[in-house]
Amino acid sequence: MDWLLCIADNIILDKVWANLVPATVFANQWNVTRFPSAPTTTTWHSIVSHLPHPSADDFLLRSAEAPVYQTPSFMAFLNSPPDIPSAWPRSYFLRQVTSVVVITLIGIHILYFLGAWLSYQFIFDKRMMKHPRFLKNQVRQEIICSLKAFPGITALTLPFFQAEVMGYSCLYDDPKKYGYGYLVFSAVWFLVFTDFCIYWIHRWLHHPILYKRIHKPHHKWIIPTPFASHAFHFVDGFAQSFPYHLFILIFPIQRALFLVLFVLVNFWSIFIHDSDMVTGSALETVINGPAHHTLHHLYFTCNYGQYFTWADRAGGSYRQPEKHLDPLLEILEAEKKKKEALGKEQ
Repeated sequence: MDWLLCIADNIILDKVWANLVPATVFANQWNVTRFPSAPTTTTWHSIVSHLPHPSADDFLLRSAEAPVYQTPSFMAFLNSPPDIPSAWPRSYFLRQVTSVVVITLIGIHILYFLGAWLSYQFIFDKRMMKHPRFLKNQVRQEIICSLKAFPGITALTLPFFQAEVMGYSCLYDDPKKYGYGYLVFSAVWFLVFTDFCIYWIHRWLHHPILYKRIHKPHHKWIIPTPFASHAFHFVDGFAQSFPYHLFILIFPIQRALFLVLFVLVNFWSIFIHDSDMVTGSALETVINGPAHHTLHHLYFTCNYGQYFTWADRAGGSYRQPEKHLDPLLEILEAEKKKKEALGKEQ
C-alpha cells in the first residue's frame, strides 16, 4: 500500500489534495510568503479553514520531503505536481488515512468486477444457472452482497494498511537484501502460512455460533458464480484476509512480490467460485481448486483450505472431488427427463 500510495500521490493525489485543502488558506496564519494567501470568502475555503492542519514548521518540514518512490518510467508522463501544495502534506495522518481508504475501495472494486466478469464470461458454465438450487436473480444478489461488504472490509483492514504506510511492516525493496533464495522461499512460505491460517479461520467460521451470525450469508450461494467470491458478511471477508496482513507484520517479503501475490490470491478466490467440477487433474490431490470449493458449498463441512489440500487432510475435512458429485449431472439428468417426457407426449 505504501508504494501504491506514493505513486498515486505522484500521479494525481498531490494535485487533488492541493485543490481540496490548499495551503493558501492557511498562508496568513502560518506567515508563509512563498505563495499568496487565498481569500476565504468562498464557502469551500471557509470550511477548509476550520479543518485540522499541521503547524507552520511541521508543514514546511513535511513539504520538503522527497517522494519515497519514483513513478515507473512508463508512467512518468502522468506526473502532475501542483504549483501550490496542499496544506496536508503527504505524511500528514488525515491525508494518508483518507487516501488509503479511497485507493482500497477503488482497488477492491476493480479486482472484484474485473476478475469476476472475466471468470463469468470465459470459465463459468452458464448451464449451472439451471440448477434447482441456483437462486432467482442470484448474480445480482451476489453483486449487491459484495458491494455492501466492501466498506466494512475496508474499515477493518485500514489499520493494517495504515501501519504499512507508516513503515511498521516487514516489507523491503531490494531483492538482494536477503538473497534470491529467500525471495523464492518467502513466496512459498506466504502461500503455506496464509493457507494454514485461512483453513482454521474458515473452519472456525463454521462453528454454529459464528456460522449463523457471520459465515452463513456466504453459503447462501449453494451453486456459486464468480461474483459470489466476495459476497459475504464484511467480518467474514476481513477474517479470511487477515493472514495476508499478519504475514507482512511478522515475516520479511519483497514489496513488489507481496503486491503480486496479494492480487493473485484475490483472483484465485474468484476462480474457485466458478462451480467447476472438472476432475482427474494430476494435481487434484494437492491443489484446492474449483472442484474442491464447489464441494464445500454443496456439503459445507469439507475442503476449508484456500490453495492446498494438506490442511484439510491433516484436519480430517478433505473430500476428494469425484465425477459423480458434479452438480451439473443433476441438470443434465433433469433435461434428459424433460426431453423424454416431451417425446412421450408427442
